[in-house]
Amino acid sequence: MQSPNLIRRIADNKSALRKSEAKVASFVLDNANQVIRMRIVDLASQSGVSEPTVIRFCRAIGFDGFRSFKLQLAQHLSLGEVFTQFAVDDKDTIADLRNKVFDSTVGSLLTVRDELDVVALETAITTINQAKRVEFYGFGASGSVAADAQHKFFRLQVSTAAYTDPHIQHMSAISLGKDDVVVAISQSGQTQALLQSVRLAIEAGATVIGLAPQDTALSKLCSISLYVNVEEDLQAIAPVSSRIAHLVVIDVLATGVARHRRPLLKDHLKRLHKSQKALRISGSS
Repeated sequence: MQSPNLIRRIADNKSALRKSEAKVASFVLDNANQVIRMRIVDLASQSGVSEPTVIRFCRAIGFDGFRSFKLQLAQHLSLGEVFTQFAVDDKDTIADLRNKVFDSTVGSLLTVRDELDVVALETAITTINQAKRVEFYGFGASGSVAADAQHKFFRLQVSTAAYTDPHIQHMSAISLGKDDVVVAISQSGQTQALLQSVRLAIEAGATVIGLAPQDTALSKLCSISLYVNVEEDLQAIAPVSSRIAHLVVIDVLATGVARHRRPLLKDHLKRLHKSQKALRISGSS
């Protein structure tokens, strides 16, 4: 499936293009904001190719011609859907840091939103709703997402648990059955201990839903894969976008399950809200 994010699509397909078309791709990736104001003759000249080559490039990535390509590129830029990993500079003010973190996160969320397959989402929601038990597995930052997910689905009267220790994951995984579901969460999709837990769960007959980048070991192994493609510099001071993207995908799944269970949840959530009021300071809502 081609990515709806145009910049990512060009980057993903660049290696498959002809050498001359790849020159156009490289120029577009490096100068997207300039390209939307260029004529075809300008892009051809700046890329060092002919005008027909520019047309072939546009068709190779799914457009009828240069005009439709440029229009789509302009729309992506205006929506902030071009992924850019922010870099912190020593000269940055607090306002700069605020803007960089928020802008990068919002851009990443829009990309993940557009790339999530609706059919896979619906299948995952239905599978969780019908499950006898749902377990969430993750390590590190993904472990905190697993804990958050367990809390959300517990409120929906789903029998659920979150495990962030590999030994406990393995012990629990082998005890699952065909009516159970594991949601495996990973920023890299390559964590060996998590892959081992998933294999044990599959061998036990459970359905495994994976939240991980596309074409990773985890996404290929899972029964249902929800691709969360957020590229992040793991050496950065505080990588946040992938964790937040996973949290939002969990929110989508929880909202979908809640919609299925709405008639049964109404009274339960009222009782839950009433019981929690007793734990709060008098006069607060």
